[in-house]
Amino acid sequence: MISHGKDIKVFTGNANPKLAADICRTIGIKLGENEVKGFADGEVSCSLYETVRGSDVFLVQSTCKPVNDNLMELLIMIDACRRASAGRITAVVPYFGYARQDRKAKSRDPISAKLVANMITAAGADRVLTMDLHAAQIQGFFDIPVDNLLGNPIFVDYYAKKFGERASEMVVVSPDVGSVARSRAFAQKLHMNLAIVDKRRPKANQSEVMHVIGDVKGKECILFDDMVDTAGSLCGAAKAIVEIGGATKVYACASHGVLSGPAIDRLEKSNIEELALLDTIPAHPEAARGRIKYLTVAPMFAEAIERTYQEISIAKLFN
Repeated sequence: MISHGKDIKVFTGNANPKLAADICRTIGIKLGENEVKGFADGEVSCSLYETVRGSDVFLVQSTCKPVNDNLMELLIMIDACRRASAGRITAVVPYFGYARQDRKAKSRDPISAKLVANMITAAGADRVLTMDLHAAQIQGFFDIPVDNLLGNPIFVDYYAKKFGERASEMVVVSPDVGSVARSRAFAQKLHMNLAIVDKRRPKANQSEVMHVIGDVKGKECILFDDMVDTAGSLCGAAKAIVEIGGATKVYACASHGVLSGPAIDRLEKSNIEELALLDTIPAHPEAARGRIKYLTVAPMFAEAIERTYQEISIAKLFN
C-alpha cells in the first residue's frame, strides 16, 4: 500500500449523491457511510459512521444550488475527516461554485473564488479534484494541488458517435469571446470549423447579440460553452446563428447545467434541437421540457480518483 493512505474511502454530501454512488460503482467500492444534516436553525452537522484513520478520503460535493449550504457541508466534512486522522483528504468538486467571481470587475469587488479556495485549504483539504473551472487561473488561487479535469473528451465522444462522418461538415460556435479557447480545442478534435458570436452584455445575466464571425450558412452548428445559468446567452446565440448567420440546425453542449430562473422556459422556446450537459450538477426535474440530455462524468472521476490513489499521472484524461 502507498504511504499516504491504506485504502480508498469515498463520502458524499447532499449536493449530488447519485454521482458519488455512480463513481463508487465504477471503482468497485462501497460508498462510505456518513450523514450530513441540518439543525432547525440551518447549521450543518456531519457524522462519519466508519473509520477513516490513515485512509485516502475523497469527498464528492459540488457547490451548486443551494451554493452556501453545499459549500458549508464540504468544509465541515473536510474538518470531520481531518479530526478523524484521515491519511489524505481530496475535495472532489465536480462543479466549483463562485468561480465566476475570479477578478475585480469594478472597484471594491471581492474575489470570492480566492476566498472559497482559502476556506477549502484552511478546512484541511490536501488536494482538489474538479472539472472545467470557469476560469483556469483559479487553480492558482489554491496553495494545494488542483486537478482540473476537462469535459471536452466526453462531448467529443458523444458527438462523434451521434453524427459520425457528418461531424466534420458541422461548425462549432463559441457563444462569446471568452469561450473561444475551449471551443477551438473541441472543434479541432472533431475536425470542425469554428465560428464566434460577438455580443455586448449591458448588465449581469443579459446579453445583446451583435453579429456572427465565421461562416455558418447552411450548416448544422454546435454551441459549446462551460456552463448554462439562465440560458439567455445560449438561446440568444442560437437565435443569432440561425437568423443572422443562416445556420440550419443548432445543437448545444455545456459542462455545467446551473439552469437558474427562466432557463428551462427559454430553452423550451429556443431553436436549440438538444442541449447536452454533464451531470456535475444533478439533473433538473424539468430537463425533458428543455430538450436536455445528461452525460455522466462518473467514469472520468472514478479513473482520476484511482490514479490519484495509486500516484499515477492523470494526464491521459485530458486527451
